[in-house]
Amino acid sequence: MPPAPKHFRELYDLFASIKTSKEAEMLLADILTPQELESVAERWKLIRELDKGTPQRDIAEKLNVSISKITRGSRMLQYGSGGFAYFLGKLGKKK
Repeated sequence: MPPAPKHFRELYDLFASIKTSKEAEMLLADILTPQELESVAERWKLIRELDKGTPQRDIAEKLNVSISKITRGSRMLQYGSGGFAYFLGKLGKKK
C-alpha cells in the first residue's frame, strides 16, 4: 500500500493526540457537522450490535437503518483493516 498523503498523516496524528473523551468531543464537534457525527455514531452502534451477534434484521428494526447500511458495516467488520475489531477489543466491547 502506498504511503498516505501528508494531509492524511496529519489527520491521523491529530486523532492520535486525543487523550480524553472530552478532547474527542471537542474535536469531533468542530471537524464534523452534526449530521456527519450522527452518521458516524450510528455506524459505531451497528458495528457493536453486529459484534454481539445481533441479526441484521433486528439491528435494522432497532436502529431504524437500512439493511444495506448494516451489510456495509458487516463487510467492514469482517474484511476491513481490522480497526473495528481492534477498538471493540480495546474498549472492552468485544463479545
